[in-house]
Amino acid sequence: MLNRQRPVLRVVLLALVAAMFAFAVLGTVLGWQAYRYACAQERATAVVEGIVVEDGIGDLDDIRVRWVDQAGGEHVQRFGIYDIDRYTKGQAFPVAYDPADPEPRGFPADPDETSAEDDLLVPILIAGFVAVLVVLAWALRGILFRRAAGRSSSLMVASVLAGDRPDGPPISVGNSTWIAIAKDRRRGPDRWQRVMWHPAVDSVSGTIPVTVHGDVSSKRRLVIELPGQVRLVPIGRLRHQPPKRVVLEERADVRDTLDDLVILPAGALLPRARPWWWRAAVFALVGAVFGGICAVLFIGGGTTVPLAAVAGAALLVNVWAFTGAEP
Repeated sequence: MLNRQRPVLRVVLLALVAAMFAFAVLGTVLGWQAYRYACAQERATAVVEGIVVEDGIGDLDDIRVRWVDQAGGEHVQRFGIYDIDRYTKGQAFPVAYDPADPEPRGFPADPDETSAEDDLLVPILIAGFVAVLVVLAWALRGILFRRAAGRSSSLMVASVLAGDRPDGPPISVGNSTWIAIAKDRRRGPDRWQRVMWHPAVDSVSGTIPVTVHGDVSSKRRLVIELPGQVRLVPIGRLRHQPPKRVVLEERADVRDTLDDLVILPAGALLPRARPWWWRAAVFALVGAVFGGICAVLFIGGGTTVPLAAVAGAALLVNVWAFTGAEP
C-alpha cells in the first residue's frame, strides 16, 4: 500500500521518473541515429546531379529523385525537402554519396536542405522541452503548496467529495477529490478546494474538523490539514461556487463503484486491495498503445512506433499524476 506519510511524493517521483525515462530513451535512440546519419553524410564526398521525377509526395511534399553514381548505377530515392517550390518535377537536384560504398545512399548536396537531420534532432529538442516543463510544473506545485502551508491557519469543518465529469472525455483518469469547507456544522459549505488524492481521505465520512491554512475570503489556494496532521496538496484556486460541469458526491458513496477506466463484465467487481502504482501502470499501458497507434497512422511505423509508445506512456502517467486522481 501507499506510504501514508508521503503518498503524494511517491506519485510525483513516479511521474518524474516516467518523464525522464521517456526523454532518455528518445534522446538516446534519436541521438544515435543522428550521429550515424552525420557520419554517413561526411563520407558522401562525391556529388552528382539528379533529376526530380516526382514531387508533392505525402503530407510533407517530399520528392523522388533519380540519380546515377560514377560507376553507372542508377538510383531512385525519396528526399524530404524544405524548398518545395524550387525542386519540382523535372528540376535538377544535387545528390552527394559515398563513392566507396557498394550500395551508396544519397544525401542532399544542398546545404539548406536539412530535413532529414532535423527530423531526428527536433524531436529530441521537443522531448527535452516537455521534460523541463514537467519538472517545472511539479516544482511550481510544490512551491505553491509550501507557501500556502506557511500562511495563518483557522479551524473549520469540511467534507470530502468526489468529482466526476459526465460530459468529459471517454477515458477518464479517475474521480477528482474536492474538500467542501464551512465555518461550522450548522452552515452549509461555501468554499471548495480541489486537492490531490491522499489515502487519508478514504477514511473520512461526513463532516470533520480541519485546519485551513490560508485566507478563505480570497481565491488563493488553501492547504487543508486533516486530523492526524495530514496536509492535502491543493490543485488550482479556491472556489467560492461549486465547480461547473463537475458532479460532486460524498466520497464514501462512490468508493465501491467501478473504476472509471476499466470496463468489466456485468456483475464483476475489481478488488480494492491493489498496489498504489496499479492505475499508473494501466495508464502507462494505455498511453503506450495510443502512442504506437498514432505513430503507425501518421508517421508510418518503423522505429518511431516504440518511441511514440514510450512517450505516450510517460505522458499519460503524468496526466494522471498531475490531476491528482486516486490510484
